[in-house]
Amino acid sequence: MAKKKRRLKKSVKIALIVITFIILSIIIWGIQYNLGLRAVDKNGNSIKITIESGDSYTSIGSFLKEQKLIRSELYYKIYIKTHNLNALVPGTYTLNQTMDVPTIIKTLGSKSEDEAITFREGLNIRQIANIVEEKLGIKSEDFINTISDTSNLDKWINEYWFLSDKIKNNEIYYPLEGYLFPDTYHFIKGTTSVEIIEKMLDNTEKKLEPYKDQIKSSTHSFHDILTMSSILELEVAASSDRNGVVSVFYNRIANDMPLQADATTYYAEKLELHERDLYQSELNSCNAYNTRCQTMLGLPVGPICNPGIESIEATLNPTPSDYLYYVADNQGKTYFARTYSEHNKIIANLKAEGLFERWD
Repeated sequence: MAKKKRRLKKSVKIALIVITFIILSIIIWGIQYNLGLRAVDKNGNSIKITIESGDSYTSIGSFLKEQKLIRSELYYKIYIKTHNLNALVPGTYTLNQTMDVPTIIKTLGSKSEDEAITFREGLNIRQIANIVEEKLGIKSEDFINTISDTSNLDKWINEYWFLSDKIKNNEIYYPLEGYLFPDTYHFIKGTTSVEIIEKMLDNTEKKLEPYKDQIKSSTHSFHDILTMSSILELEVAASSDRNGVVSVFYNRIANDMPLQADATTYYAEKLELHERDLYQSELNSCNAYNTRCQTMLGLPVGPICNPGIESIEATLNPTPSDYLYYVADNQGKTYFARTYSEHNKIIANLKAEGLFERWD
């Protein structure tokens, strides 16, 4: 009986030691955890952080640590895992090294300091400049002048692999036409034209990265690829038809036939697409953009809008065919033909069915 009591006392002592150790460990960990959530510096620096689409509290942890905005990435991640947080909203936020983790999280969950601006696929430089003026107060002519500045162009050509001296052709209206990737961007008030343009070029570089090897190995220059893509963007409503239409364009070029894309005429005349019917004199006018001119063979001198990635993909991957003509109905469906007579029959049938008024 005495032995059992001694064993029981020993077991109780061991249990108390274990419990004491666990409690002390929890207390020590709690102290370390709270210390790990504290501000990095009492007199820290302010740092702007831009949250991009797709970013999460977890994915930005390493950046916050690199910028010395948090003490411990581990304790930061534990905090966000144990709190019910709303999704990050893309935008620009100002953080400070005097902020603790809860304050940083609260700041990132508040309204961002910037303006979200969406440039949709198919906009040209003039339209982008007008949006910049409306949203950020930068005069459209100043924005366009920045794009056309030779020193800026030389700098950007040197920095971005997809830019070349082709954009400095004197017949091009706007040197960076086509190269400003359509997307939603976040800009703070006071952002300069150069900063806007470089942010858009950075995004272009990011979006083109998966296609870089294919572009580099293409028999066409990227400037020509982008020019073709810009025509597709405005000429073909359904993205599923673009691979076929680009085949038509390449076939016409190979057969010394003009592309005859109305969108290029609108751009040549500095009109917005389908702003009004084109005059015959405009269709016949020959300049570096108008592919309706019978003596103009091949591509225009440069892009006529800023195309999306689907048009670029289609240009890189045309569907092999021997079609030389295409026409779209007013429902967005595209019809292909090998001969002019076949093309005219398709148009006649569409007119009879009330499907030919494409832009009504």
